[in-house]
Amino acid sequence: MVTAQMVKELRETTGAGMMDCKKALVETNGNIDKAIDYLREKGLSAAAKKSGRIAAEGIVESYIHGGGKIGVLIEVNCETDFVAQNEEFVSAANQIAMHIGAMQPADVTELLDQPFIMNPEMTIKQVVEGLTQKTGERVEIGSFVRYSI
Repeated sequence: MVTAQMVKELRETTGAGMMDCKKALVETNGNIDKAIDYLREKGLSAAAKKSGRIAAEGIVESYIHGGGKIGVLIEVNCETDFVAQNEEFVSAANQIAMHIGAMQPADVTELLDQPFIMNPEMTIKQVVEGLTQKTGERVEIGSFVRYSI
């Protein structure tokens, strides 16, 4: 039996919508771990469906580290200005900029394949796909530049 507490726990863990969490728990007979995998797979297929959309809005986020010795500017795109101003979207952009400062990827392709420093079980690509799932919009990294002294 799926309880409201289980739905709440899954929602807090994944950031997915309440009805999506309930459906995932029903489909997996209340197994939280399997429900997380179910939502991840659903999110990947949803992200694939959104890949044809144009992400013409977004933000340029900055990150400065090491007493001003390392700086990063990153462009993260989405479909609407509303999502670009979302606190979670801005926070993710900042964390990815921090990742770039630490890991020094050569380009966006290399960046997307790297394990995320905040959660090494995920790649940056999975972080971006998670944002697509949570926001309901296509999210992509446009470009970035890293400076160091």
